[in-house]
Amino acid sequence: MMTYDLIIFDMDGTLVDSSRLLANAINHVRSRLDLPPMPHEAIIGAVNNHHLNPARYFYEAEQFLPIHEQYFSDYYTKHHTAQLALYEGIKPLLTSLKTSGTALALATNAHRISALESLEHLGITSCFDAIACHDDVPRSKPAPDMLYHILETVHLPAQSALFVGDGPRDEEAAAAAGVDYLMVDWGFTEHAKDKKVVRSVEALREILEQ
Repeated sequence: MMTYDLIIFDMDGTLVDSSRLLANAINHVRSRLDLPPMPHEAIIGAVNNHHLNPARYFYEAEQFLPIHEQYFSDYYTKHHTAQLALYEGIKPLLTSLKTSGTALALATNAHRISALESLEHLGITSCFDAIACHDDVPRSKPAPDMLYHILETVHLPAQSALFVGDGPRDEEAAAAAGVDYLMVDWGFTEHAKDKKVVRSVEALREILEQ
């Protein structure tokens, strides 16, 4: 595998196990909208389904509204310290890559206020040279806007970067931006056994530190 000057990570499902918090926050929004709760499995299974309109699926709206983000952020802020965790081995991996001189970035469809709260709580904000969130660009993943934004911020070409994610939105964004991609298999998307994916954080570290 070639050496990269920049490694871009997805957040939820790749670095951060936020499944419980996401499901609970979405159900909190639904309760404020007088909608019944959804099973956690249905919520997590839909998070990376790029064929769905998530606003319609989760909130019966054609697009996300400011009130949705307000309700979501209210719950997220109150509960992220108890319901978020890094996947085992992620913090040492980020620290090792940062120490080696590799530039690191984050591309997440989360809103910036929620993403920064998560990163601060988990103690990894300082690992990243650039962070691109939903409200930083015109279009979220699977559009390539976040990756373009990051490349411009760190002044590196697409061919020097690798994107690591856990779902089809990440894969499509990487392809559209001309960035190499690695799919991991411990997040929110179930991958077929014959699909080429990285099955553990330990295996990812071996690949990235070659």
